[in-house]
This record gives sequence, structure tokens and C-alpha cells, in this order.
Amino acid sequence: MKTKNTLLIIIAYLLMIIVWSTTPLAIKWSSQGVSFITGVSLRMLIGAGLACILTLIWYRSIPMHKSARQVYFASAVAIYGAMMMVYWGAQFIPSGLISVLFGLTPILTTGFAIFLLNNETFGLNKLIGALLGVVGLIIIFIDQIELGEQAISGIAAVLVSVLLHSGSAVWIKRLNVPLPALIVTTGGLLYSMPLFIVSFILFADPLPEQLPSRTLWSIVYLGVMGSVVGFVSYYFVLAKLSPSTVALATLITPVSALLLGTWFNHETINISIYSGTGCVMSGLIIHQFYDVLKQKIIHITQ
Repeated sequence: MKTKNTLLIIIAYLLMIIVWSTTPLAIKWSSQGVSFITGVSLRMLIGAGLACILTLIWYRSIPMHKSARQVYFASAVAIYGAMMMVYWGAQFIPSGLISVLFGLTPILTTGFAIFLLNNETFGLNKLIGALLGVVGLIIIFIDQIELGEQAISGIAAVLVSVLLHSGSAVWIKRLNVPLPALIVTTGGLLYSMPLFIVSFILFADPLPEQLPSRTLWSIVYLGVMGSVVGFVSYYFVLAKLSPSTVALATLITPVSALLLGTWFNHETINISIYSGTGCVMSGLIIHQFYDVLKQKIIHITQ
């Protein structure tokens, strides 16, 4: 039984890394030949349908009491707001850079937790980590200025997406309602669907007679893997492993996403982006693992 549980954890962790690494590139591909609103709306429609089926199979019903509705609303803020912003921004920046910017999530989440949960402290290591993250952003911004206002706007949109995602996570934590991850995901998708449908009707370009095959399969992949499998894997791993172990994924996925964008989408990644990424990753290491490393050093020297 223990071996089986270990295998499930390893599979879930690998799935999480694969989904997080491939999602930025799939987002770019899912909007080729269609508007970004079409890409994200179709993805969420697929994700909501699949999530509902799985929830009804495993839990028979979707809770709709007041506390559950509050959680769904908090989740929907990130699903709709964050996804709309990242899809819009993805039109103007390399896919790998999206993953780098989302690597700031642990730092921003800590910032929100300090003000909303009152159970976090912003020690010297977290301050240094945050400052390194800001330095990395500045390096990336300076590089993107040369590419014009659209690139800057794309970065700004993705940063807003990261803020919404981080704030929503802390908001849900503050509500502290004991709901399974799949139900939270399903409720958030259902609550956000009316907004996606209205946005699609009002602002999306007419659908082409035939979607490009890569666009279609990217939308399906994101609907199944990005909107359901990725979330469920993440929450499953988070329940089984320490937060510091889960956070290792935020150090792996930006690098793998940069490489995937270079290999499969022929994106140009220059030295400034790599330097900025290095600063962001260094900041994350100090922010997330300083205390662990300090304890190990003390243990070795004793």
C-alpha cells in the first residue's frame, strides 16, 4: 500500500510539472487562427464539462451551501480574471517568459498572506528573495522595452494574472472551507463560465469554418490537462508532501517552459531574459528554502 501511494505521488508530481511546463506554449498555440477569447473560452468549457462529470462520479453532487459558494467565487476570480489576462498577454511575449513570471507566485502569495492571514512573517530571507525577484523583472522589462509597447503590455498583463492567482489562493485559504480540490475546481469553473460565455458573445471574432489542427488540439489539451488534471495533481501533491518540496516545481517549470518555447515554437530567448530568469529563480530559492538550508547547515556543523 505504501509503495502504491508513493507511486501515485510521483505520478501526480510529474504530471504537475509537465502541465505547468507545457501550458504557456499551449496557450499561445490555442489562440492561433482564433481570438484569444475564443481559445480561453473553449478551454474552460471543456474543463468545466469534464470537471462536472468527474465530480458527479466521485462525490455524487456539488455542494452549494453559502461557504462553498464563497469559495467558488474566490476561485472564479482567478479562473476568469487571471486566465483572460494571461491569454491576452501571451500574444506579445514568449511562452517561456509566462512561466518565469508565474514563478513569482510563491513570493506574491506570501505577501498577500501577511496582510490577509496574519500567520506569515516577512523575514530577511523573504525580503532578499522578493528583491531579487524584482531585479529579475526589471532586467526583463528593460530588455522588452526594445521590442515595443506590446511586449511591455504583455508582461504587465501576465503580472496582473499572477497577482489575481496569488490573491485568490490566499482568499480561499482564509475562507478555510474543507472542500476537496476537484469540487473547488469544478465550482470555480462553473461560476466563471457565464463570464466566459458573455465575453465570447460580445468580443470574440467569428469562428472560422475549420480550426487549425494544432489550435484545436491545444484547446483540448488545456481543457483536460490544464484546467482539470493540473489542478487535481497540484492539490493531491500539496496534501501529501511538504510545501517546500512542492515549491521545487516552481524552479523547474520556468526553465523547462523556456526550452520548450525555443525548441517547438522557435522563440528567441536572449541573454537578458536568461539573466532575469536567473535572478527570479535565485530569489525563489532564498525565499522558499533558506530556512531548510540553514537547518541542514547547522545540523552538519554540530
